[in-house]
Amino acid sequence: MRSVVKDFEPVLLLPDAPMVLIVKKTMPANNLNEFIAWLKAYPDKASMGTAGAGSPPDVLGRFLRKKTGTQFGLVPYRGAAPAMQDVLAGQIDAMFLNIAAALPQVASGSVKALGVTSEKRMAVAPEIPTMEEAGLRGFYFRFWAALFAPRGTPSDIIDKLNVAAVKTLTDPSVRQKLEAQGFEIPPPDKQTPEALAAFQKAEIEKWWPIIKEAGIRPQ
Repeated sequence: MRSVVKDFEPVLLLPDAPMVLIVKKTMPANNLNEFIAWLKAYPDKASMGTAGAGSPPDVLGRFLRKKTGTQFGLVPYRGAAPAMQDVLAGQIDAMFLNIAAALPQVASGSVKALGVTSEKRMAVAPEIPTMEEAGLRGFYFRFWAALFAPRGTPSDIIDKLNVAAVKTLTDPSVRQKLEAQGFEIPPPDKQTPEALAAFQKAEIEKWWPIIKEAGIRPQ
């Protein structure tokens, strides 16, 4: 964590996307509150797939347990795809999945979507409520990436990189392709190196305690 902060200069927060909580289609719960009640009723039976220790689905599963006081099992897979296949097959009960991968399965009725981890509903899936709307206050997560430069890069170079990247994100064709996949472009006030630095700090403060408590280490 320290090297990420100390060894790089922030340039620009890139488009990000939320995750979606999906459950198998035979799940008796039809909304988040019902699902939480089911988790509490069957703590030894309930299972949630992850893409491996430390992956976003794993961290979100731990966050969900913490927020709801539940103790369901987390089942690690070698990536999100095999976990999703077992949700489809009904072998596990649920998982958090990226929006682009989840939507075709939700649209076909192969799984149920109980909530997205964004602050507001997604334009590509307005029928899916946010986790907060569904009953969990403050349950936000966005799968994000950013541009960084080596520590010590001159500020004028940082500014040039930022301007070039922001220009790319204003291209209509680029925006259309990203938005079609569920990515959202940060608003102008979040497209500065300073905004990225503040966002990174907030993310570390939010997620590091959960990662540390779980004993997750870089591999």
